[in-house]
Amino acid sequence: MKALLVVDLQVDFLPHGALAVQDGDLIIPVINAIQDRFDLIVATQDWHPLDHQSFASQHQGKNQYDVIELQGIPQVLWPDHCVQGTAGAAFSNAWNSTQVAAIFRKGMNKHIDSYSGFYDNNKVNTTGLLGYLKDKQVTEVYVCGLAAEFCVFYTARDAKEAGFKTYFLDFATKPISQAGLEQAKVELLKQEITVVSQVEELTV
Repeated sequence: MKALLVVDLQVDFLPHGALAVQDGDLIIPVINAIQDRFDLIVATQDWHPLDHQSFASQHQGKNQYDVIELQGIPQVLWPDHCVQGTAGAAFSNAWNSTQVAAIFRKGMNKHIDSYSGFYDNNKVNTTGLLGYLKDKQVTEVYVCGLAAEFCVFYTARDAKEAGFKTYFLDFATKPISQAGLEQAKVELLKQEITVVSQVEELTV
């Protein structure tokens, strides 16, 4: 079983969103075009409470993109984004999500962020994604979505650590910063995760 894992393709991460990824909307037609190649499509969804502690607004005297320590690990302070039940937390209407078999929400615990689709950042709490993929007898995971060097990267890393053959679809993701993406790809290759640069290289 080969699964396409679409990470956080939500309004707040698209142009004009609260935490917009530049050109994030350009990957949507690409993802729509490749979905039919996979046995299973699964999505993750950032789903934060209003007072999430990763929001800069919750820390007096701090600015957006400052880095603090949260639950003993470094935490970037983000603009308020993907707040539960808001329009910004919804999936993009441009994405054909009708084939999505399951959605796993993350970042619901206000005390810890959750970049990966599998766990909170401290790996104490699981989203249930790992058990679902194993139950479906998935062997290969192909990861795309937003943003490349954060949620897509951490999701791919955890998929590999869980034992799946893992592919990072570089052509179907966009970064917050290009430098961050290049660093992330170095780490992915170290962990023997296949980086697929162009859709023509996708052999599914």
